[in-house]
Amino acid sequence: MSSDLSLNIDIKEPRWDQGTFMGRAKHFFTVTDPRNVFLSSEVLEDSRRIVENYRVGIVSPGLTEDELWRAKYVCDSAFHPDTGEKMILVGRMSAQVPMNMTITGCMLTFYRSTPAVVFWQWVNQSFNAVVNYTNRSGDAPMTVNQLGVAYASATTGAVVTALGLKSLTKHLPAIMGRFVPFAAVAAANCINIPFMRQRELKYGIPVTDEDGKRLGESTSAAQQAIVQVIVSRIGMAVPAMAIPPVIMNALEKRAFLKRYPVFNAPIQVGLVGFCLVFATPLCCALFPQKSSMKVSSLEAELQTQIQERSPHTAVVYFNKGL
Repeated sequence: MSSDLSLNIDIKEPRWDQGTFMGRAKHFFTVTDPRNVFLSSEVLEDSRRIVENYRVGIVSPGLTEDELWRAKYVCDSAFHPDTGEKMILVGRMSAQVPMNMTITGCMLTFYRSTPAVVFWQWVNQSFNAVVNYTNRSGDAPMTVNQLGVAYASATTGAVVTALGLKSLTKHLPAIMGRFVPFAAVAAANCINIPFMRQRELKYGIPVTDEDGKRLGESTSAAQQAIVQVIVSRIGMAVPAMAIPPVIMNALEKRAFLKRYPVFNAPIQVGLVGFCLVFATPLCCALFPQKSSMKVSSLEAELQTQIQERSPHTAVVYFNKGL
């Protein structure tokens, strides 16, 4: 089909150079755009159709390059890059800011009582479990039993961690108590992510050559991917859970919040949301989505397999997940 739009645009890769932090930041500001949460199923399917048609050389009349890239990013925001399945709405990266600002704001507001700590840590880790599963790397499914064990282990570990840290702050200044949610979330990420992606650690994730040809599955690549995701997630939590407590500690001494304490939670949620709008994409950009490893760093068996099938390949690539 004839069209003014070139068929040479490489939409397999992001629009911006992923070899630079700035390029990755632009990419993830688009991927995590909260407005994508409100897109209808029709818009998502239309975007997928535009992208799939373009890949086989079919271009809708009048389609512009900006519209093509918009369709690609809308498609990427809703469909898993490895499986092609439509992702659970609350697990999509575009839902990170609205969901996290609400949950984190409430964790920071209601951190004083033990029931509140247990409830909000459970809510947070349940949400994180959904996000971690939705944005996993690879295309192999987890069984219901595997998913149930991973969820129970991750949420229990997170709640126990939060309660343990809370008990340690009883004799410390009040401001220290405000940082318990952050410390608990950071520690819980180290528990939740590996548990929810344990299948990758056991069986590996797909690795490819530079052209996208699948070369096998690697547990070493899975380990690197999960470490990178943990660092990014903790980084996201730093501004949102470290800055608002300092501000709120000062505001609660003022007459306004003493007189109208009902505004405590909305103000805290707003502060967290402001931080997350920037922290989420910038921390996702710390590492390339399409991560890489030297073949020499892979398992010995896979190294031999790659040397036989593709002897000139020195570096492999894989989706690290989010």
